[in-house]
Amino acid sequence: MTKLYTALTVAGLLFATACSPAVGSKEWCEELKNKDKGQWTAQEAKDFAKHCILPK
Repeated sequence: MTKLYTALTVAGLLFATACSPAVGSKEWCEELKNKDKGQWTAQEAKDFAKHCILPK
């Protein structure tokens, strides 16, 4: 039974992460623009500046 719970947990995590856009993509930038800046992590702020404000 424990293996079943573990498998379901892993499947749920994989499903949840598969739905979010890739960091630096246009969709990701738009999603972050709409998110309250007080909710951003330090890594999100760094990635936003790198990919959305100062793209190569």
